[in-house]
Amino acid sequence: MLTTILSTAVVLGVLIFVHELGHFLVARRAGVTVLRFSLGFGPRVFGIRRGETDYCVSLVPLGGYVKMLGEDPEEEVAEAEKERSFSHQPVKKRLAIVLAGPLSNVILAVALFAVVFGVFGLPHLTTEIGTVTPDSPAAEAGLQPGDKVLSINGRELADWDALSETIQQEGLGPLDVVVEREGEVLHFRVTPQVREVKNIFGEPIQRPIIGITASGSYEVERVNPFLALYYSLGQTWTLSKLFFLTIVKLIQRVLPMETLGGPILIAQMAGQQAQEGLMNFLHFMGLISINLAILNLLPIPVLDGGHIFFFLLEALLGRPISVRKMEMAQKVGLFVLILLMVFVFYNDIMRLLPKGQGIPMP
Repeated sequence: MLTTILSTAVVLGVLIFVHELGHFLVARRAGVTVLRFSLGFGPRVFGIRRGETDYCVSLVPLGGYVKMLGEDPEEEVAEAEKERSFSHQPVKKRLAIVLAGPLSNVILAVALFAVVFGVFGLPHLTTEIGTVTPDSPAAEAGLQPGDKVLSINGRELADWDALSETIQQEGLGPLDVVVEREGEVLHFRVTPQVREVKNIFGEPIQRPIIGITASGSYEVERVNPFLALYYSLGQTWTLSKLFFLTIVKLIQRVLPMETLGGPILIAQMAGQQAQEGLMNFLHFMGLISINLAILNLLPIPVLDGGHIFFFLLEALLGRPISVRKMEMAQKVGLFVLILLMVFVFYNDIMRLLPKGQGIPMP
């Protein structure tokens, strides 16, 4: 329990701090007065004032914020202070300040993955077979669980991804599969069959398969710091695309809304990853950091993406959006966000309950 609490505090604390630090640093660089840098919302619990900024921790630990002078377009700003007011800055400066938060989370993810790959190494799923489907081409050819696939049609395989990719590239032609079994190298002739399988989003697709699954064993490849950074950039890009596609699939109702999780699920997973070791914990923090960046870029008012959307509209129209329209959009966005929070909390609670037991409804 203590591990879960501490790991959750570290994950959320670091991610929120880095996000708000991005806003803060770019705002200061742009010459905007920052009145408050807060971790958490609600009443101020404690803090310290340095210059014009109040650095504090607030009561509700679900987020954070940076309050800037003139952030509210209707706020009264003295003439002498307008040059340091957020709302009086050019659109490009306001865009940079808002975009800095999600971008900081992306940079943090790259750094975390680089540390994981550089210090612990690059994990690869081995080509060891875990299961062989009965009556499949692999079973008929004689492949067995525990066999390590060395090559297919002369192509040496570094990991399971290469194995899967090779089968797809070779299509339905016969495959010369070379495996290692108890120290002995064996050759098999396997002809794939096209069958319906499900992708990571649960969608049915047709693809050639031979009927094997991975054992789940990993090998760790040591890489130098430059390669670690290169691989971390690739990992960040791949996961960003995956999270974006996940949002699209949720909107299309391909993925059920029940798959969404909130703070309770994050806490559970943070505790589990912390128990697995530092490598898993840092990798998990990188995943959540990318997730936070993508979610904040959604064009929903009250999120960074909503502000970016309005600033881009302003740049296209050549004039600011009316305060009344922005206020209406903010109210709608806040309502949507509250509904989403209630829904993910409900999902989290339902996951905690024994299967078959629900929350009594009035």
